[in-house]
Amino acid sequence: MTKGSGTPEKDARRPRHWPLFVSLASYRPADISSDLVAGLTLAAIAIPEQMATARLANFPPQAGLIVLIAGALAFAAFGGSRFLSCGADSTIAPIFAGGLVALASGSAHYVALAAALAMFVGLILVASGLFRLGWIADLLSVPVTTGFLAGIAIHIVISQLPGVLGLPVPEGPTVERLVAIFGELGHLNPFTLAIGAGVLAVMLVCVRVDPRIPGALIGLVAATGAVVLFALERRGVAVLGEVTGALPVPSFPSISGAEWAALIPLALIVAVAVMVQTAATTRAFPSVPDEAPDVNRDFVGVGAGSILAGLIGGFAVDASPPRTAIVAESGGRSQVTGLVAVAITIALLAAGGALLRHVPQAALGGVLLFVALHIFRVAEMARVLRQSPAEFTLIVATAVMIVALPIAQGVGIAIALSVLHGLWTTTRARLVVFERVPGTTIWWPNSPHMSGEREPGVIVAGFQAPLSFLNADQFRGEARDVLRDAPQKVKLFVLEATGIVEIDYTAAQALRGLIVECHEQGIVFAIARLESVRAEEALTRFHIHEVLQPDRMFRSVEEAIRALAPGADVPAAG
Repeated sequence: MTKGSGTPEKDARRPRHWPLFVSLASYRPADISSDLVAGLTLAAIAIPEQMATARLANFPPQAGLIVLIAGALAFAAFGGSRFLSCGADSTIAPIFAGGLVALASGSAHYVALAAALAMFVGLILVASGLFRLGWIADLLSVPVTTGFLAGIAIHIVISQLPGVLGLPVPEGPTVERLVAIFGELGHLNPFTLAIGAGVLAVMLVCVRVDPRIPGALIGLVAATGAVVLFALERRGVAVLGEVTGALPVPSFPSISGAEWAALIPLALIVAVAVMVQTAATTRAFPSVPDEAPDVNRDFVGVGAGSILAGLIGGFAVDASPPRTAIVAESGGRSQVTGLVAVAITIALLAAGGALLRHVPQAALGGVLLFVALHIFRVAEMARVLRQSPAEFTLIVATAVMIVALPIAQGVGIAIALSVLHGLWTTTRARLVVFERVPGTTIWWPNSPHMSGEREPGVIVAGFQAPLSFLNADQFRGEARDVLRDAPQKVKLFVLEATGIVEIDYTAAQALRGLIVECHEQGIVFAIARLESVRAEEALTRFHIHEVLQPDRMFRSVEEAIRALAPGADVPAAG
């Protein structure tokens, strides 16, 4: 998951309002062949994956196909990205499944709660898109996101090991289940293990050769053929059995008001996870190169997919980075690719009883093991460990909490950790003394690697972070220290304000107090390079101009020094 701004795309061809099927704007007949090929490729990869992901969500395999239909149809209608693939997703399935199991009293009630949760998540996403809250997707830092995915990957592996090994599914917390699995290894089914490992191996080889090769489909077909040819059901290999292909009738989930209220924390956690992944996906594969995608519109598209999935008794959907990459790399031109995959999925459901009856459960487990390996980002972890060991502890802490705690609680704490890390980073900002680069008019933070010049009786210092209640006292205290430790009496203090993009009430009082202190000591106070409109408005709103004086604002440090340095004709401070 990557970072970005959430600024709407500036493509002049894009309507300002929100018409349906915007990805089909300016669609050309020549695009049809490319979309058909990409749609067939997408279906071949998505169908096995969706069936496997449904198992993670505690649903039958065909539910994953129904959810894929809902997600793809709704996103094609309401989303903006030409490439994004929306459907069941293995990242969020363990999160809401773990939370719903604790609330449900039976399988039928579980389905109703999952449908209600999907609608809840969808409404949050739609509202976030309409109110342009794309910045929420930046709540998770890269280290926390990496740890979050690592924890999810471990959950997936532990949940699928019993099916791949042919062992009974243990109950209890994650760690206890892992211990129970190791205790039963002597009773594993070698045929089941061969099927799961074989599908995993096929997928690893295919993705290595070309990600567009449908390794999951090849593996499932081969595994199903082996089950039928060698009568492996008699040797203890579990299969899907009868699969109903009937499409559901839309209905509103029947749960109580208290249960709706109980779903709120889980819905918020799942919604944030979906927003982070959706934003990362749409930014990684922009519809128009070199232009910012409309993240907010894609929130609406994915949210509409969850609402539709909930209305037909399914579960929440998410954007899929791997499937989206497949669409882009296969030459897809629009959301017609998703509609082609929908048509193929509906045809499969119509004939599902015959085609899916002998698919081995272990094959779906192999698909999910591949997904777990794919989201366990070892290379990213190594880079963080090498470049920022302190932030590597965030990866470890996040993964441990998601594995050791109930998963919804672990994700909630991971989000809190990410926010706290951001706040901690803001509080670490320091006041930095600037020096002039010799032979220029450029003032730059002093550094042991670069020699600089200073003006007698002048201090130039910058605070390279927003001024807020988190760092207001620190800012004022460090400014006092700089003034106190100056080698000679200070006559002019210039605040280089490039990094100050915001000033809140608490910080404004600290800044105002510092200016007054300087004036009381006969020190002229000036601000240079305040480029943020919000920060400049704050100076007026908090009456800082009343103590600063209008002629103390400058476009550059050098300009301030030429006007106010000792020896210049400086007006008296008011």
